[in-house]
Amino acid sequence: MKGLREIKGRIKAVKNTAQITKAMQLVAASKMKRAQDNALAKRPYSLLLTEILESVAPKLEGLKHPLLEKRTINKRGVLVVATDKGLCGALNSNLFRSILAMREEARFVAIGRKATQYLSLASCELLADFTVKDSVPFQEVRMVVEYMMKLYEDGEIDTIEVLFPSFKNTLVQEPILETLVPFGSLTEGLKALRKRHGVEEKPHAEDNREMLFEPTVQAILDELPTLFVKHEIYYRILEAKASEHSARMVAMKTATDNANNLIDDLTLEYNKARQANITQEILEISAASMAS
Repeated sequence: MKGLREIKGRIKAVKNTAQITKAMQLVAASKMKRAQDNALAKRPYSLLLTEILESVAPKLEGLKHPLLEKRTINKRGVLVVATDKGLCGALNSNLFRSILAMREEARFVAIGRKATQYLSLASCELLADFTVKDSVPFQEVRMVVEYMMKLYEDGEIDTIEVLFPSFKNTLVQEPILETLVPFGSLTEGLKALRKRHGVEEKPHAEDNREMLFEPTVQAILDELPTLFVKHEIYYRILEAKASEHSARMVAMKTATDNANNLIDDLTLEYNKARQANITQEILEISAASMAS
């Protein structure tokens, strides 16, 4: 009977685990849907910004801006976007593999506690760490971008790169390292923007209209590349959040399925043990009757 009690206790424990993982799966699915909708809702603004930049870029070429200037790369600046919590499968571990190859030549800024922990344990040069909520408020992202822009302008880093889990679909999240700064010209930056958003390159007729820039052309140039970088990093973080919740939903679904399979196996084992005990009791009764 002791064996039956142990098996019954294990079945109860696994059922409790299955209930927890099922609840986490549903929560992750809900957050994933919101993250995807959030990213899609912001896409029209990005495309509109692209069109505006395409119109004014020819008028701004030749002007100087720190983000447009080529420089010798002595120390790379990498923004690592990971998760605050675990239980999301191999999402973070796949992301961190890319860090090992460049930790000697890069300085890092982290978003997410998991990234901070890994960079510290791997003895990487961690300059700062930030936390961004699941809703991805632009104010929080702006703080990160402005910090990295200051590092770049002060010469502390010579590139601004983003390492993040790119969202392909619910089952596939691929770690990607993208270089945002420097880019040689606004036109080059626009091509990169279109490529990342999956928008086909269309032949663009030259805009011969006269343009009046207020307050000045230099003032517009000072803002446009910075705005470009801010929104590119913003979209990368939105995509990373969608990847996180997708990976967690899949991991929790797998855990729930495994728990249910284990419950079936334990139930079968329990029934076999119970049947064996009943058979043994019947044999003992029969033996006692024959002996009497």
